Amino acid sequence: MRVMLFTGKGGVGKTTLAAGTAALAAERGEKTLVLSTDPAHSLADALGLEEPALGQGPIEVAPNLWSLHVDVRDRFARAWGEIQQYLLEVLDSAGVDPMEAEELTVLPGAEEVLALLEVRDRVRSGDWDVVIVDCAPTAETLRLLALPDALRWYMDRIWPTERRVLGVLRPILRRASGVPMPRERVLDAIELLHADLSDVRSILTEDTSTVRLVTTPEAVVFAEARRTLTSLSLYGYRVDGVLVNRIFPITGADDWRAKWIASQAVQLARIEADCEPIRVWRASYQDSEPVGPKALAELATDVYGDDDPISVVATPEPLTVQRVGKDFELSLALPLVAKGDVDLARRLDELVVTVGPHRRVLSLPSALRRCTVSGAHFEPGRLLVMFTPDPDQWRREDSGS
Repeated sequence: MRVMLFTGKGGVGKTTLAAGTAALAAERGEKTLVLSTDPAHSLADALGLEEPALGQGPIEVAPNLWSLHVDVRDRFARAWGEIQQYLLEVLDSAGVDPMEAEELTVLPGAEEVLALLEVRDRVRSGDWDVVIVDCAPTAETLRLLALPDALRWYMDRIWPTERRVLGVLRPILRRASGVPMPRERVLDAIELLHADLSDVRSILTEDTSTVRLVTTPEAVVFAEARRTLTSLSLYGYRVDGVLVNRIFPITGADDWRAKWIASQAVQLARIEADCEPIRVWRASYQDSEPVGPKALAELATDVYGDDDPISVVATPEPLTVQRVGKDFELSLALPLVAKGDVDLARRLDELVVTVGPHRRVLSLPSALRRCTVSGAHFEPGRLLVMFTPDPDQWRREDSGS
């Protein structure tokens, strides 16, 4: 199954281009679902639908084209309700006003998190050939896509011990502190949420799942797109295309528009150069606002030209490990990054890579755990980390096997 995520800075037209790609895929015979995790509710507007129609389940808006605006209220109650109820009990025991407690126990970003679980369910159902997701703006999307990795680290490293301790000490701690201790079903709910988010990540990092970035030919907007491209690569997601929207047509330009065309030409050249080898598509200003499946499909036809709109454009592997002589080389895709922008640290069996405000903790495979980091350098678009086998560790493991 083909899965495509569209994201970009707010207001660049990502919803229109996501819906247009879906409409064109449907016209070409692919059973396509386009859904929105963006709280802005603009997908219905782009498709020319009444907003209440979305959120009631996928509805067919054209042959082979279904749409859904995710309603997370019921899923929130199922996925977070047990944990939230426990937190409310703790705050109540501390004397916090019930209204304030309700606000304090709302999970930040819960709607976006649970919307991704809805994406997972639709993909796993097997009902569609193509699932296209109109994501929230880039900042929210990045926080969302980083969450499974962060939670996995906690669940792998801390949670097993914490759960065992709670099981043994729950009665003692309850009597000593007077604070309710989490019940088994609360702990089960946390583990279920972790498993669900891990499943989301496995879907979104498959070879058939990619992200497409939407930007406009403006320096400030593309600067954010550059950072997003780097961050998505850091977290292991494939970006197989950049769509540059709202390009002024050259014909019939007056003096005012001619200045914009010249400015956009400079930015377009920069975007093409910076994003190489990622595919860049261009979307021109239309004669009128594209609303409805037909107009959206026409827009997408102009954008993609002879290209298949849903094919996976070849992209470098996000992460590889290979043998180089007696050493090992770990290669991580980090486009548009300079050496001084990256901080690298080895922490026991993990490699911590930090780029600006974003950090990824990589659990090292068994072979690399028995090595020392012997060097790191950049090639265009990739960070290469060299690992040299530690003879003492290899001997200890061999003798113990």
